[in-house]
Amino acid sequence: MMSISASTTSPASKAPALRWFAMLLLCAAYIQGPVTKILDFGSAIAEMNHFGLSPAPLFAVLVIVFELVTSAMILTGRWRWLAALCLAGFTLVATFIALRFWELPPGQDRMMATNAFFEHLGLIGGFLLVALDDLARPRGADS
Repeated sequence: MMSISASTTSPASKAPALRWFAMLLLCAAYIQGPVTKILDFGSAIAEMNHFGLSPAPLFAVLVIVFELVTSAMILTGRWRWLAALCLAGFTLVATFIALRFWELPPGQDRMMATNAFFEHLGLIGGFLLVALDDLARPRGADS
């Protein structure tokens, strides 16, 4: 079976800028989220409290650092596979903490939480593909 990046004549191998831009889009929420938390740290603390994470200020700082560092690792190609797996795991845990749609009564809120839950599963799949692709690429291939 051919890997995602096995063919050196594939369009992806000819368009490293597009490949990098696709990873930027995948990481967008993990860049925007921490920036928003930094600009409004009080709301970041309130968010951690809302989800029962204590001590909230510590969790807020950890989430900010984690999301920015792992996004930077993916975009720079430094241990990309590891960062992608970390963000996949983080997203899985966060999804089950924040989007428990099955606990909501039928209606718009449940529908929106259900959609967001499955959108997050898509992000997890994207990060798994990034990890698999990075592990399959020859060392020194374009970042």
